[in-house]
Amino acid sequence: MGPVADGKVLVTGGGGFLGRAIARRLVDQGVLVRSFSRSAYSELASLGVEQIQGDIADPRAVTEACESIELVFHTAALPGVWGDYDRFFRTNTLGTRNLIQACRETGAARLIHTSSPSVVFDGTDMEGVDESVPYPSRYHAHYPRTKAMAEQAVVEAARGGLPAVILRPHLIWGPGDRHLVPRILERAESLRIIGSGKNVVDTIYIANAVDAHLSAAEALKADPGLSGRIYFISQDDPINLWEMVNHILAAGNKPPVTRQISHRAARAVGSSLEFLYRFLNLKGEPRMTRFLADELATSHWFNISAAKRDLGYRPKISTQEGLRRLKNRLFEQQQE
Repeated sequence: MGPVADGKVLVTGGGGFLGRAIARRLVDQGVLVRSFSRSAYSELASLGVEQIQGDIADPRAVTEACESIELVFHTAALPGVWGDYDRFFRTNTLGTRNLIQACRETGAARLIHTSSPSVVFDGTDMEGVDESVPYPSRYHAHYPRTKAMAEQAVVEAARGGLPAVILRPHLIWGPGDRHLVPRILERAESLRIIGSGKNVVDTIYIANAVDAHLSAAEALKADPGLSGRIYFISQDDPINLWEMVNHILAAGNKPPVTRQISHRAARAVGSSLEFLYRFLNLKGEPRMTRFLADELATSHWFNISAAKRDLGYRPKISTQEGLRRLKNRLFEQQQE
C-alpha cells in the first residue's frame, strides 16, 4: 500500500497522543507532515515534522496552517469533564469551523475529523449501537456538547462539497498516553467501582486508532461518496470496564480496584462537588461529576460494521498485545 497522500499532510493537535502517533506513521510512509498546535514538540522536530504554532480559534493562523495541504487529520480538541463552556467551544467547535473554512479557502482536498462516541451518550447504557443512534436532547458536560456541534459542522461542510469523514474512536490508550492511563495510575489508591461493576465498554489501542484514520483517508480518496459519513471505531472486543481498569493498573504495578460505590451515591458526590467548584470558583477538575459517574457506571460498546465495510478497518493489535506493550513501556519509564 502506498502513502496516504502525495502532497503534504496537516495534523492538528500534532503534539497530542493521537496526533503524534498519526504524524509518526505518516513520516514512516515518507509523507511530508505539518503539525499545528499551541506549542512546539521536540519529538515532532526529531521526526522532521514542520511545526506551526497557533490558536485553532484564530482563523488566520488556521488558514496559514492549511496552505499547500492535501489532507488534514483534525485531532486537536479540548477534552475533559469540567471547565468553562467558552474554552470548550473555542477549541472544539469554533476551531473546527475555522478549519473547515480554511480547507475551503486553501483547497485542502480531504478532511478526517476525530470526534467521540460521547456526542451520542445520553447517560444510559449503549450496547452494540451503530451510527444511526441520535444525538441526546441534552448534555451533562461541555466536551460532548461542543464536540457534537463540531461533528455537525463537518457533516454540513461535507454536504457543501468538502470531502470529509468523521471517526468516533472510543477511549484511546496505549504507550505514550498522557491522559487516560496516567489518570488511572495516579488515582489508583482512591478509585472506586461505580455501580454494579458489570458494565462493558469497548476501547481502542493507539496503533489501531491510527490505522483507522489512515484507512479513512484512503477510502475517502478512492470513494468520494463516503464524504459526510460517521464511523465508530474500536477494538471490536468489548470488555468489562473494571477489568480493563485493573489491567491498566497491573501494567503500572498498581493494586486492583476493589472498593465499590453505588451509581446513585457517585452522582450525589458529583453533584455536590460541582456545586462547590462553582460556588467557590475552584480551579482544576472535581474528582467526580454527574457526567463522569454516568460514564463509569454504564456500558458503551459499538457496532463497527460500517467502518469494516466502508473503510476496510480491522483492529490489528489485540487488547492483550496492547496491554503487554503498555506494561513494557511503563516499565521502561520507571527505569529512566
